[in-house]
Amino acid sequence: MSTPVAQRRDGFISALYALNAGLESSIPKRRSEARQVLARLRRSLVTARPEPAAYEVVFRHDPPESEQDAWILVAGLFALHPKASRRGDRSIGTAMQALQDKRGDSATRRFEQLLGRDRAGLPHHLRQIVRLLAAEGIPVNYAALLDDLVVLMGDKYSEDTAHQIRLRWARDFHRKRKTTTTDNGEPAPAPTTVENPA
Repeated sequence: MSTPVAQRRDGFISALYALNAGLESSIPKRRSEARQVLARLRRSLVTARPEPAAYEVVFRHDPPESEQDAWILVAGLFALHPKASRRGDRSIGTAMQALQDKRGDSATRRFEQLLGRDRAGLPHHLRQIVRLLAAEGIPVNYAALLDDLVVLMGDKYSEDTAHQIRLRWARDFHRKRKTTTTDNGEPAPAPTTVENPA
């Protein structure tokens, strides 16, 4: 009996996050191995065909054939910017909102371009966006991104479903934050107030 797809996706994302943990390891060999794998995954984004390292990282988790391209893309994007958010409600729209706080209208234009991309143009534009997020230290929820890209790039693509994903990204981008955020876009703790004695 095969493992459910959701569990395979979780295992794949956990393996990517483990590479980031490897970068911060106190064991030099583990740090070196993580750097090498991430470097090969980054190179897979700039070649016509991904390098075998990308296949190794992706296929050990047995993605469905219809999802393979999305998994390979996420592996490469993660290698560009291995700062991940584990918050389940954090879409690429939420990350872009944090970028807008730092870069203003240029982030808004980039986000609007992302919303307008078709399936073929999506990978290139996502690479540019993830580079911008990396430059500002804004984390990406790669689990949520993978789920969205499976729909946007998969064999079962539906314009209606893709439209719903883009609407969610736009809602997350334009939603007013209820809490303040830290420099990396994560929610900051609520400020404590001290009553003024009368």
